[in-house]
Amino acid sequence: MRKVEQPGPAAPERIQWVEARGRAFSFTLAAGLPLLEAARRGFAEAGFTGGVLGMREGALGPFAYVMPALSKTGANAAFYSDTFRPSGVMRLKCGAMTLGERDGVPFFHCHGLWTETDGHLHGGHILPEESIVAESFEVQAFGIDGAVFTAEPDSETNFKLFGPVARAGTNVTAERRAFAIRLRPNQDVAAALETFCRQHGILRARIHGGVGSTIGAHFADGRTVVPFATELAIKSGGIAPIADGTLQSELDIALVDYLGGVAEGRLMRGDNPVLMTMELVLEVV
Repeated sequence: MRKVEQPGPAAPERIQWVEARGRAFSFTLAAGLPLLEAARRGFAEAGFTGGVLGMREGALGPFAYVMPALSKTGANAAFYSDTFRPSGVMRLKCGAMTLGERDGVPFFHCHGLWTETDGHLHGGHILPEESIVAESFEVQAFGIDGAVFTAEPDSETNFKLFGPVARAGTNVTAERRAFAIRLRPNQDVAAALETFCRQHGILRARIHGGVGSTIGAHFADGRTVVPFATELAIKSGGIAPIADGTLQSELDIALVDYLGGVAEGRLMRGDNPVLMTMELVLEVV
C-alpha cells in the first residue's frame, strides 16, 4: 500500500475516537452570513455546538479556498496552495464539513467541489473566514453530544488538526449512539473503519461528514488518481456485513488533487491510505 513519510513520530494509537450521542437533522444556511456563522447557527438551533454536515448544492460568494500543494520547506509532507479568491458566485456541487473549535472559538474544516463563473469544476479546502453564503440552501447535518472536534497541534504531520475530544453531554435529543473519529496517516480508510467497527461490536454504521486527504486514490471501477496529495470529501458511506458476515464499507467520495484534477466515485477497499487526516462520525444503525 502507498505510504508517505511524515515529518514527526507516528502516534501509537492510529484511530483517535470518542463515543458520543448524536442526531441527524437538516437546516438552512442563511444567505448573507459567513459560512462559518451560518453553520454555527444551524447546529446551535438544534442544540449542538458542533458535528458534521454534507452539502449537495448551494451558492457561495465572496468565496476563498486553497488547494493541496507540495511542501515548499519540507516541514510537512504536503501543504496548501496560495489562496484563490474567484470573482462572482460559486455553485457548489458537493461538500463535507466538520464543525468544531479552534483556539476556543467555532471553526470548520470543509472540502468540496464547485463550478466557478468560468464554467469549470474546481475543488479544495474552503476557508471559513472569507466565504459567504450567497443564496440560502439546505444541508444535511449530524450533531454530536459528548464530543467535540478540536484543532490541536499534531506532531506527526506538523499541522494543527481536528480531532475528537470528550465533553460533557447536554442535548437530550441526541438519541443515537455515535463515534467521532479521526484516522491518522498511512492506513487504508475502509480497512481502518471496518476494523474499528469489529473491535467495538458494531454491525452496521452510517458515515456522516468525512473531511480529509488520501495518498492519491484508487476507485472500485479501476480508475486511479496518481498525484499523491488530495483534498477529499465523503459524499456518502456506510459499513454493513456481507453474506458471509464480513464487514464491508462503501465510500463514495469527491476529491481534488494538487495538480487541479477532480474525481468522484466509490473508493476501492484496501488501497486508499490517509495522507494527513480523515474526520467523520459513525452513527450506529
